[in-house]
Amino acid sequence: MSAPGPAVRAVGVHHVSLNVDDVPAALAFYVDVLGCSVRSDRPAFPFDGAWLDLGDQQIHLIAADVPADLGQHVAVLVADLDDAVAAVRSRGVEASDPKPVGRSRQAFLRDPAGNRIELHQPG
Repeated sequence: MSAPGPAVRAVGVHHVSLNVDDVPAALAFYVDVLGCSVRSDRPAFPFDGAWLDLGDQQIHLIAADVPADLGQHVAVLVADLDDAVAAVRSRGVEASDPKPVGRSRQAFLRDPAGNRIELHQPG
């Protein structure tokens, strides 16, 4: 007897929601440092936040308590990791040195709320 197929046929990632404790600071970081653009179609929720485009995906910033760092992070694809690290550092953002991981390379930084962000250059 064969195993049944998956319960859901996922076709991609639509968005990632991140809790932030200071929406304006987070918004400035994601727009000015990571190059996101602000979406205008966020519904009028009863809490502050912002919806952003990052390539073909979205990041939703939610005004809420930031969870403890247990290793969770968002990985952002970049074309040139060395240039990306130099660019974020030039904006005063601490970033780890690029390291190989498999055939790819990665570096890590944090947004103003402390959420971990991976910069990822595919191999």
